[in-house]
Amino acid sequence: MSFVLRFTRRFSMAHRLIAGQSDKCATPHGHNELVTVDLVAKRPTPLDGDANMVAEFARAKGRWHRFVDEHLDHALQLSEHDPLVTIADAQFPGWRLVITPGDPTTELLAALLAAKCQRFLDADTTSLRVARVTIEETPTNSVVFEGDPRDVLPARDDAWWWRADDSTRG
Repeated sequence: MSFVLRFTRRFSMAHRLIAGQSDKCATPHGHNELVTVDLVAKRPTPLDGDANMVAEFARAKGRWHRFVDEHLDHALQLSEHDPLVTIADAQFPGWRLVITPGDPTTELLAALLAAKCQRFLDADTTSLRVARVTIEETPTNSVVFEGDPRDVLPARDDAWWWRADDSTRG
């Protein structure tokens, strides 16, 4: 038995998918997304009879919420193969860009965000691990990622999702 710490953040984003079969999704378009992160203790420990917390919520979610608010909200998510990356860099250097390995699908984003959140937790030396990331893309469509992101993400040890910084590309 274990406790789950759950926190949710809403953000707006735009993306386009160039590798799929949908002309509709090849046009940049946006979503108002809800990302929910479930954290559990790496090793179950009993409550201490004093503070009785697995972890302080403010500490567990603070860095993550800042990242979502300052780097994901109102960002444009593009595949590293998308020619719009070069155009955006040249013409719109202030844009928030999230560059992904292949199309920025909701499935990929859930795994990327699980990896990034875990890096933040590890850098903060908490005893927590990411158990689940749920992204609600629309009120009727969600993706839930559970497990180790290394099992599904490209093996790039230097990629932004493996770093405990605010990067969203490279």
